[in-house]
Amino acid sequence: MFKEDTIAAITTGISNAGVGIIRISGDRACEITDRVFQAENKKKKASNMKSYTAAFGKIYDGDDLIDESILLVMKAPHTYTCEDVCELQCHGGIVVLRKILDLVLRNGARAAEPGEFTKRAFLGGRIDMSQAESVMSLINAKNDFAVRTSVDQLQGRLKNTIVNMREKILYNVAFIESALDDPEHYSLDGFPDKLRMIIDDILIQVEGLINTFDNGKILSEGINTVIVGKPNAGKSSLLNMFVGEDRAIVTDMAGTTRDTLSEIVNVRGITLNIIDTAGIRETDDLVEKIGVDKAIKSVDKADLVLYVVDGSVELDENDQRIIEKIRDKNVIVIINKSDLEIKIERDAICRYIDAEVIQLSAMTGDGSEELYDMLNKMFFEGSLSYNDQLYITNARHKNELVCTKNALKKVIESIDMGMEEDFFSIDMMDAYEHLGLIIGETARDDLADKIFKDFCMGK
Repeated sequence: MFKEDTIAAITTGISNAGVGIIRISGDRACEITDRVFQAENKKKKASNMKSYTAAFGKIYDGDDLIDESILLVMKAPHTYTCEDVCELQCHGGIVVLRKILDLVLRNGARAAEPGEFTKRAFLGGRIDMSQAESVMSLINAKNDFAVRTSVDQLQGRLKNTIVNMREKILYNVAFIESALDDPEHYSLDGFPDKLRMIIDDILIQVEGLINTFDNGKILSEGINTVIVGKPNAGKSSLLNMFVGEDRAIVTDMAGTTRDTLSEIVNVRGITLNIIDTAGIRETDDLVEKIGVDKAIKSVDKADLVLYVVDGSVELDENDQRIIEKIRDKNVIVIINKSDLEIKIERDAICRYIDAEVIQLSAMTGDGSEELYDMLNKMFFEGSLSYNDQLYITNARHKNELVCTKNALKKVIESIDMGMEEDFFSIDMMDAYEHLGLIIGETARDDLADKIFKDFCMGK
């Protein structure tokens, strides 16, 4: 299918813009383009243009002029899909783009499925599976960290690591097979000890990659952050401070927020998936009680808790109840309402909970920079470090690495038990196969379809 038909799609977003692009890929890309595009230089045709050249012209449906366009021609095999590719750069109106795409389809192309251009790049050998997945990660990146890790994988950094480990495994499996078939020329004397050192080294690499997953996922997808506190502490004001607008209703009446509100904000490169919750207190109001219960459940799922304390009043039993719920979480205590007379000292908070404590006014924004500095320190200079390490952010990759780790541990167990060398090969090949699934070098019928179905249209 991927060699016999030609596909087309709008590759820019479906919204009004200055420029919109129709991409056509396949053996008939130039032929179909020549049916709809007429260059100002009548001698220029997509079929006779050199690769990586452009032409200005017009798009016609019969005698009807549809739009002016710039045609870019890229010839196989040096293209994204490894096929002939023509791109029509048109005006970016929704209506005109859809008319041009319909025209291209009526002239012999097929509408591309989501991710099909990247799928062809994978099937053509231009990129491996991890690089293909990084394309979608790059498109969906929420912050600088996500962009960097996606680009790392797109450049083949993960692939190179995986290939290196697979080559070591395969070499040693081949040595075992050769020694068993031809013991006169290949000796296995002392080989188990040498193999153990090699497997130990690979296992360290695999475990190192697995250990980056939780931090990498948090930093790329965002830190699940919950704002908690008793009623009227200023939780909604804090959410509005992060967002930069009045997202949540703020009043002097306790219990205004009765349900959770969620927002995604970016603070100095850190993505926070913030949930503002109802004030936690004992109440007989059924609706408010439901909100309080949801607030407590949100804490259980949080990576970070922002505990807002009303600094203008003393701590009470509601604060004690909250502290008990958040004691084992990553917590920043925010003594709010610094614009009023503060009646709570930092030391008083620290007697009850081991957490970072800052003082600010969510209403005026005074002290917000200290909070942003603290977030940056906590997640970029602490245990979650932002450095040149290769991070795993894809759950599928982690699962395959865990399977690889388990297979390698079985190899070590076999060596330590003094088992025959052919037992080593079975588990080593299992590890080899799981590593191959990460980069798509191990066949599995449903793998490509499962991955590319979630891609955006036109990519």
